[in-house]
Amino acid sequence: MNVDEKNLVMPDYKHCILNTVTSILKYYNVETKHNSSKLLDSKLEKRYKNVILLILDGMGEHILNNISPNGFLNRNKIDVITSVYPSTTTAALTTYYAGKPPYETGWIAWSQYFKEYGRAVDMLKHRESYKGESLEDARMNVFENIVNYKTIFDQIEEASPNTNVFEVMPEYSERRAKNSIKANDIDEVIDSLKILTSLPNDNFIMAYCDNPDSILHKYGTDSIEAKDYLLETEEKIKRFSEELEENSIIIISADHGHKNIEKAYTLLDYPEILECLITPPSLESRTVAFWVKEEMKDAFVERFNSHFKNEFWLMSREEFLSKNLLGFGEKHPKTDDFIGNYIALSTSSSIIRLETFLAEGKKVKKSTHCGITKEEMEVPVIVLEK
Repeated sequence: MNVDEKNLVMPDYKHCILNTVTSILKYYNVETKHNSSKLLDSKLEKRYKNVILLILDGMGEHILNNISPNGFLNRNKIDVITSVYPSTTTAALTTYYAGKPPYETGWIAWSQYFKEYGRAVDMLKHRESYKGESLEDARMNVFENIVNYKTIFDQIEEASPNTNVFEVMPEYSERRAKNSIKANDIDEVIDSLKILTSLPNDNFIMAYCDNPDSILHKYGTDSIEAKDYLLETEEKIKRFSEELEENSIIIISADHGHKNIEKAYTLLDYPEILECLITPPSLESRTVAFWVKEEMKDAFVERFNSHFKNEFWLMSREEFLSKNLLGFGEKHPKTDDFIGNYIALSTSSSIIRLETFLAEGKKVKKSTHCGITKEEMEVPVIVLEK
């Protein structure tokens, strides 16, 4: 690997988003084997009527620092932590929803290959990855039978039955809590929070907003659109926090950061690499999983590195798992299937598009995530107490 290792950040499972959600589970008397955040634990020593976990998709530490270094959110920041790996919504948001790392949930990246279907599947959209075909006719639902998990909402309701438990999420999102509110932008999220926090008894609310991620994908990290959105959102959160009733706490964080993309490759231009593969690559364009023919492993490593060693860190499955990049705990039985026998991590501003000659890969975005650079891996933890 010939890269600037100073710009790489490995996931720290004693100081990451998993520890944030573990602190909340601990607060609600849920038994968990994972470490909590000591800083957040100290904030949660007081009993609150309203506990809000607000996730702003893509609002990494470097996005926030570049756009609003002295703003309201940064002034109330208590910590900078890592995402899980891969640094992508599929893995990170599921960590929040399950209270477990990707190693245990099996939710690793956007597109995962299921041998049960003979297809790569978009995890968050429940459809075939390359042509976008529906899975409705499948004789088994892999999401119900193979990669299902117990949500934090169910865990909290069982451990603290006197607490009202809610989720707030976009219209298109899969429902994960019994009490779900649809909110498609930050204004609707805040309106929903105002209503829910006025309810009697204790309330736990996890709210997810899919921006600034969507804006960053479309316009890039240095865009005026991203700057305007974050500054406006910051002001809206500030006003909401000032209006919030006493005895409330808002914990604000993100799932991952973002990095601008400078180069996009397709393996269709490298027949000598395709020759080594059993199936098309999967996962994501900045964390690429390969199933390589046994007799061509050495050739694959040599050929891949001859082209990409300065931009991607290629590891065998054994090396990848030995570094605990997916976390710790009880290994999901599908993990080995999903990560193939080689995996390439982007250490640069480059991507490898996931495509076949039957279906073109997804449109290249101005900015994205899923690699192991500090821009993607570091996220803030902000606490607003009332």
